[in-house]
Amino acid sequence: MIDLADRALRKLRELQFNRDARAILATSPVRAADDGVVLFSMIGTRVVLPYLIAAKSLHAQLGKGRFVILDDGTLTVEDRAVLAAHLDRPEILAIGDVELGDCPRGGCWERLLTLLALRRDNYVIQLDSDTVTLGPVPEVLAAIDAGRGFTLLGGIDAELVPVEAIAAHLSSVPADAHVQPKIEALLAEVARRQPQLSHYVRGCAGFAGFAPGGMGREIADAFSREAIALLGKQVWSEWGSEQVMSNVIVANEGEPVLLPYDRYLNFWNEPYGDDAALVHFVGTYRYHRGAYARASRQAMAGLGAIRAAA
Repeated sequence: MIDLADRALRKLRELQFNRDARAILATSPVRAADDGVVLFSMIGTRVVLPYLIAAKSLHAQLGKGRFVILDDGTLTVEDRAVLAAHLDRPEILAIGDVELGDCPRGGCWERLLTLLALRRDNYVIQLDSDTVTLGPVPEVLAAIDAGRGFTLLGGIDAELVPVEAIAAHLSSVPADAHVQPKIEALLAEVARRQPQLSHYVRGCAGFAGFAPGGMGREIADAFSREAIALLGKQVWSEWGSEQVMSNVIVANEGEPVLLPYDRYLNFWNEPYGDDAALVHFVGTYRYHRGAYARASRQAMAGLGAIRAAA
């Protein structure tokens, strides 16, 4: 009964959020720029309004870039019209056109593989629809200008370390553990066959930057083959394996920018400071404390949404 009540309450909060999020439609359209920066997301019809908040609030702080969207297969004709009007006719790609090679199907792998194709000639920023940009993002702009990758960290203690350190920290992983610690514990073994993958950072794929011309899908294919050999196809196909791959790529390209966690953070149902630049409202606590709604109202008010701050 408690679980049912929690789900019902979450659904009510989500419905209220989506009603309030319609204020994003009162903001001025974005003027995109073909300047070598791509703001990339995979979305569907359910998250069009939250995505517009994420996309517009980030673009307002960057002042650069164009939008590319991977349609998860659910975008409607009406959705596409709204996106075209507000994001200056973004390029929309079909998930069914993504060739998976040796990588799993689903779990955002289509998103990552599309991103790796886009980065051949562009600086690509992967942006989740449940992020809100609340202030200046100088670290991101500096990373773009320097041609360095970046990542939102998975937690305050995350750091760039040799894979051997990760393996030592995860010396004993339970058999029923999530795929992420399972493969992280084996990164040193993978690196023996792929020595260019010598480092790791526990980042968050919800907000990450990939400089032009870096690692391509051949790395994802090779890593997936190793992971399947070590863990089995079923385990490697679990949700979360794509984030590990994203982390591996970011960690092993030059000197990635690890965004300061006090300003770029995941919301875990705890208060955050007034100087937060970007908050990722992860699914577990997305509608708790009304924080996502307040952050969205703040962002929309900055964009000029009608009555957004009411």
